[in-house]
Amino acid sequence: MQEKICIVVFWQNVAGDRIQQCKGLGGELGTGRNEKAPHFGLLAACWRFASRRRNIMTQSTEPPARLRIRGARKSFGATKALDGIDLQVAPGEVHALIGENGAGKSTLMKVLSGVHQPDDGHIEIDGKAFAPSNPLDARKQGVAMIYQELALAPHLTVAANIVLGVEPHRSGWLDSAETVRLAKNALNRLGHPEISPGAIASTLSIGAQQLVEIARALVTEAKIVVLDEPTSSLARPDVQRLFEVIRKLCESGVSVVYISHFLEEVEQIADSYTVLRDGRSVARGRMRDSSLPEIVQAMVGRELTEMFPRTPHKLGEPILEIAKLSAPGVGSASLQLHRGEIFGIAGLIGAGRTEMLRAVFGLAPIISGDVRLASYQGPASPTERLRQGAGLLSEDRKNEGLAVSLAVEENLVLSCMGRYSRWGWLDRAGVRKAASDWIEKLGIRTAGPEVPVQSLSGGNQQKVQLARLLHHDCEVLLLDEPTRGIDVASKILIYEWIGNLAASGKAIIFVSSYVPELLGICDTLAVMHRGMLGRAAPVKEWSERSIMLAATGAAA
Repeated sequence: MQEKICIVVFWQNVAGDRIQQCKGLGGELGTGRNEKAPHFGLLAACWRFASRRRNIMTQSTEPPARLRIRGARKSFGATKALDGIDLQVAPGEVHALIGENGAGKSTLMKVLSGVHQPDDGHIEIDGKAFAPSNPLDARKQGVAMIYQELALAPHLTVAANIVLGVEPHRSGWLDSAETVRLAKNALNRLGHPEISPGAIASTLSIGAQQLVEIARALVTEAKIVVLDEPTSSLARPDVQRLFEVIRKLCESGVSVVYISHFLEEVEQIADSYTVLRDGRSVARGRMRDSSLPEIVQAMVGRELTEMFPRTPHKLGEPILEIAKLSAPGVGSASLQLHRGEIFGIAGLIGAGRTEMLRAVFGLAPIISGDVRLASYQGPASPTERLRQGAGLLSEDRKNEGLAVSLAVEENLVLSCMGRYSRWGWLDRAGVRKAASDWIEKLGIRTAGPEVPVQSLSGGNQQKVQLARLLHHDCEVLLLDEPTRGIDVASKILIYEWIGNLAASGKAIIFVSSYVPELLGICDTLAVMHRGMLGRAAPVKEWSERSIMLAATGAAA
């Protein structure tokens, strides 16, 4: 008599059903012959059944995801902007998206917000397929994008901006009372009821305008809010207030995707992160389990040994002297800048730093005081200042620093076009070679010199603006927030360039809201407060605390 047995043993634990054994026992008792083979079909069926149960239970115990992106791909011609990116964000968390300029961050968010359509890949929000046809469609489905360059209508009221695109109406007429009610509710949720719904947007500070954009997201019941470089134009107190708003959003279940090159801020506000490099996701994890050096190494693909490299240089004779300068936004400013000197100017947004540089360069009138540049004395136009050897890098690259509709190569030579023209003809080959050289030197990510600047990421646009100034070979460089929107590796490259320029005898005024870089690369430092430029002192005499005390007027 033959007896054949198939035993499948299951038991349940806290993680769900799990298979412990699956054994087929067979054979003719007492004969010693092995007859397992006839039972392999039954064993295979048992194993498939157990595996299906295990997979079902595993899926059901995975943490829920507010946003899932799998295998996202997007190309522009021969350029692969996204090359199979994966991203997952949980409900109510801040997820940092980190990477160098051109790594794919902006493109990925434009795909998420409906600006671009992906070539391949799958996006889910709360487990449902998500494929917006345009930005308004994405907004209505719960995705709000807040760009680094704020997208408010400056001539409209706060309330009108908040409901823009989703205006409440009755029988074809705008409902003004409901508009104001929605705006007030959104601002109250953010903890900023002091912002008047009737105020004109252009009259608000940058920080308040940013809050209006976030309030707009609340009106449409956004599930995901994307913040692209949200603190690049904010003073430190405004940054902390923004973080409080972000935490309130998360407490209400909103997920925040936070894009920033300020890794210290990322470490402070983010719960988790994903690092992009060359259009791919190369690292991800919980912020509390990772260190900033590890994240930076994942960003650049190599270890960075020094954050603020210093090139040895000596101070020479004075080349720029400003005496009791008064101009719009400037009460009184005096300084002396030497050849080979990096002179840092700290201060809060609106303190008058930008206004001082504009007056020196000739973009704003001088009310009183004196400016002496080398052998030239008195006010001058921007064209004259360029001829005299001074160049300005504007903090407003979009409206002043670049002609964004023109090509990279054209922007690079705009201030010295005469070098490349003969008998009324432009030396295109010379222009292209010069542009190609600077693209390589500064690591500008672009498909070529002929590409329009507006197609580049913000950080690469900033590099083009800096390259134009370096190509002009100015003796005095007035740099207003030169590293804004630039990734860590590119910042280090720019610090090296500035150090090398100082070593070659160039004189640099370096305006920045990022205190660590001022302390890291400058020789001399002064702080501006409410239009008044304070005392200049060697940088070793300053600390972050003393700078902030002077910037806020709290210094003794």
